[in-house]
Formats: sequence, C-alpha cells, structure tokens
Amino acid sequence: MTALHLISHSAEQTQRLGVRLGASAEAGDVFLLCGRLGSGKTCLTQGIAWGLDVKEYASSPSFVIAREHCGRFPLYHIDLYRLDRIEEVMDLGLDEYLHGKGICVVEWAEKAMAVLPKENLLISLSYISETERSLTLEPKGQRYSQLLKSVGLDSGTWN
Repeated sequence: MTALHLISHSAEQTQRLGVRLGASAEAGDVFLLCGRLGSGKTCLTQGIAWGLDVKEYASSPSFVIAREHCGRFPLYHIDLYRLDRIEEVMDLGLDEYLHGKGICVVEWAEKAMAVLPKENLLISLSYISETERSLTLEPKGQRYSQLLKSVGLDSGTWN
C-alpha cells in the first residue's frame, strides 16, 4: 500500500482518526509522527490513547521525553522535540519501548529516523489552517498496510 493523504477539518476529527488507529493497534506497533509545532501530533496521540482505552489525558511529554500510559496495551508516548543530535536519541535506551509489548507513539520522529524501527506507520502532519491539518500516512511493512485496511483507511475515506 502506498501513502494515504487525508485532510482533517478539526481537532476532534484528528482525534477520531487516532481512536481508530489505537483501537486496531497490536502489541509492538510503532507510530512515528512528524510535523512542525501545532500540526496535530499530540492531538492524534490523544486519540490513539483513547482507542487503547487509556483513561488518563495524554499530554505532550516534551519535558520528560517519554510517558507510559496504561490501557489495553501500555502506550509509550515519546517526544524527541528537545533532542538535537541522533546520539542523544541513541543514549536514551528506548529499545525497551520500541521493541516491547506496548504501543509506541514517537513525536518528532524525523529527528531519529535512522535509529527507529524500519517497520512502522509514518504519519506526517502539517498545518493548513486554524482548524485543518493535512495527514500523510505511510505504512512501512505489511503489518501497517494491514492496519490501515482494518480501520478502513485503505480506501481513502474516513470521518
């Protein structure tokens, strides 16, 4: 499956997309989120958390790098915003999260693509307007192509 391009018309619609992804997520799934400040990365992560039945609010972990949330699977919410060099990412010891039995969502993944799992769902978000965001979902590997099909996104329609 090739990349899928979507437009979200509200924060709630972005969260609903996340809920669908989270509800279909399986242990070991990795979601890599790329985009500038305000592009909707944390909003999408909140939806993924709700889809995993996480009860607590998933806010950006920018100051602590990673937060663990309990749900149907553990959700490891990782934020690489404060890191400037790939060596800093490597020194964090994120392997337990990235190759564990939980679900990983990595914000600012573009800072560490070389050391992140090659199989993943890469989601690039960009700001269009106050309410609209562009999302490009690029499945890297069979698991992630199947994930997009299981949530009905392979046809390019969603709501």
